[in-house]
Amino acid sequence: MLLAIDVGNTNSVIALYERETPTAVWRTSTSSNRTADEYAVWLSSLMGMAGHKFEDISDCVISNVVPQSLFHLRNLSRRYFGCEPFVVAADNIPGVAVRIPKPSEAGADRLVNAVGAFVAHGGPLVVVDSGTATNFDIIGADGAFEGGVIAPGINLSMQALHEAAARLPRVAIECPPKVIGTDTVGAMQTGVFWGYVSLIEGVIERIKSEYAEPMKVVATGGVASLFEGATQSVDIFDSDLTIRGLYEVWRRARNS
Repeated sequence: MLLAIDVGNTNSVIALYERETPTAVWRTSTSSNRTADEYAVWLSSLMGMAGHKFEDISDCVISNVVPQSLFHLRNLSRRYFGCEPFVVAADNIPGVAVRIPKPSEAGADRLVNAVGAFVAHGGPLVVVDSGTATNFDIIGADGAFEGGVIAPGINLSMQALHEAAARLPRVAIECPPKVIGTDTVGAMQTGVFWGYVSLIEGVIERIKSEYAEPMKVVATGGVASLFEGATQSVDIFDSDLTIRGLYEVWRRARNS
């Protein structure tokens, strides 16, 4: 079996693959201080509940944007699964051109998203990944990564309001019933929520205008579901895009 690990700035997703479809998917908070042994304790419990054990794992693939975590994840794979993990980087994904001046600056998460989106939806595409940051990634008609836009994520904006303004509370992010807030919480929720919808719509419009070709727009990420039904600018909401891309990267690398 393949263990696929996607480490984001806030959350990490771990999936078990027996074939092309994951048999189990788990999500945990990202901690750069979590050791290989701590990962093993957590993972062994979840795998046991799913009817699997460490001996079932023969391969491991990692997409990681938190450099401090990589040492522990490599040790996890070597010590508990007996295999050297395949770590995604800009220069080791077969069949994907990275068309930016400094390919090494393309984050592993963005490249994995490019692969997952292109395999499922073709190109050209805009992939909107809503997490700690909100990424708008451009994938060409041939599946190449062509650049994009990075903006602060919606949770960061809400956190900044709370931390920078003494009288603004910490509130949950949700779609408010109306745009004009009549109290502090309602005003914050509508400002952040509809502000981000407008950000998404505005950036997509400018990307399409500059690209000057028809493009599909695919949304993914931890908070993407918040915006489903709130905007017509997104054509497809695909929550499995990243983990699917990670499997495809591993499959290509294994067969190359």
